[in-house]
Amino acid sequence: MDALSSQANLAGYKSVLMAANELGKIFPLMMTAAGTIQPARVVIMGAGVAGLQALGTAKRLGAIVEVSDIRPSVKEEVQSLGGRFIEVDTDENMQDAGGYAKEASEEFLKKQKELIFKHVTNADIVITTALVPGRKAPVLVTEEMVKGMRPGSVVLDMAVEFGGNCEISEKGKTVKKHGVIIIGEPNIPSLVATNASEVYSKNILALLEHISKEGKVELNLEDEIVKGALITHNKEVVQERTKSLL
Repeated sequence: MDALSSQANLAGYKSVLMAANELGKIFPLMMTAAGTIQPARVVIMGAGVAGLQALGTAKRLGAIVEVSDIRPSVKEEVQSLGGRFIEVDTDENMQDAGGYAKEASEEFLKKQKELIFKHVTNADIVITTALVPGRKAPVLVTEEMVKGMRPGSVVLDMAVEFGGNCEISEKGKTVKKHGVIIIGEPNIPSLVATNASEVYSKNILALLEHISKEGKVELNLEDEIVKGALITHNKEVVQERTKSLL
């Protein structure tokens, strides 16, 4: 039933291909008669479903991949896929009950930016996937960081639709700023529409089967899934997040 995960999985895969297509170099280490070609360096911001799929895809293509996430608990997942985890030292609990990242404090974001500055400026590709449910996406890649990147490097901002993780990305556009290519595609799953439609239809079918019996919809308001998905009931707005926006 988790449509967010099914779509993010495809977006993570496609994001690496898009960034690789814009980069003017190959991903793997290659030893040739003309000399050795060093592997591309990829930094991924956010180790959720999209970030982990991007990590796996970039590794399969031969890149050196580093991953940053505010949740220390994802370190083992990153390492199991062959990535290097960029760890921010903190005592804060950075994830909610559902396992998603919470909104970080200003102090934490400052620490994170200071730590990842050198990683970002050494990268050939930076892919940002950090989202906080119901909130504006946090700015993780500043204009100053982009200025420090090598000309021809690529930033792909997967969070551009929700305000952007990159300070200077533009929604719906691929732009070149300070010699760096910045991709601001807001709907990456739509670029692999066949599979996106396939898995989303299964998400919807699973939800309908969960909330119905013998073809009749029966809403159990105590059920966590129903409670989270239901916006209005008996002519009233019942979802807390929607209420807070009205």
